[in-house]
Amino acid sequence: MSVPHALLALLSEGSKYGLQLREEFEARTGEVWPLNVGQVYTTLQRLERDGLVESENGADESPQKLFRITEAGAAELSGWLRTPPDLASPPRDELVIKVLVALHLPGVDVPEVLQVHRRYLVQLMQQWTRIKEDAADDDLALLLAVDAELFRLDSVVRWLDSADGRIRRTPVTRAAAAAPLPRLRRPAGARR
Repeated sequence: MSVPHALLALLSEGSKYGLQLREEFEARTGEVWPLNVGQVYTTLQRLERDGLVESENGADESPQKLFRITEAGAAELSGWLRTPPDLASPPRDELVIKVLVALHLPGVDVPEVLQVHRRYLVQLMQQWTRIKEDAADDDLALLLAVDAELFRLDSVVRWLDSADGRIRRTPVTRAAAAAPLPRLRRPAGARR
């Protein structure tokens, strides 16, 4: 998730204070990804250093700074919104790494490891489903964030099911388990 770009998007609507940005970020993302105010101010300092935002002291000698987006910041935001993320390389997924490592460990029942994680993911999906059921119909940000998480968790469960079937069908040898993933080409224009 790109917190800097989300803050630029909020600033594109007008000047704001750091605490205001944190509150609006959480509200706009369905309060699914909390930010601490320190992270907001650290990010704003980097954006200011890079010339993407400017700051000024607030009114009435207030210690708070008011931040606004610069032309360079608006151009960066526009480019980010229109550029697909780089999804060509698989992310370093802890669960995938755990399963690949477990294949090599003597005495580890890999299908049982998969089952433990599958049960946990199903419990998480049930929790997210309850959140979705309790959400107001007009809380679009929360509903979209919950849908995204449910789809993500579902895809992990499907991967576990597929891995379980493949592991049960295929005798695993050290050479076969250690084969590297092929490098995929990054699409033109994708962001790293």
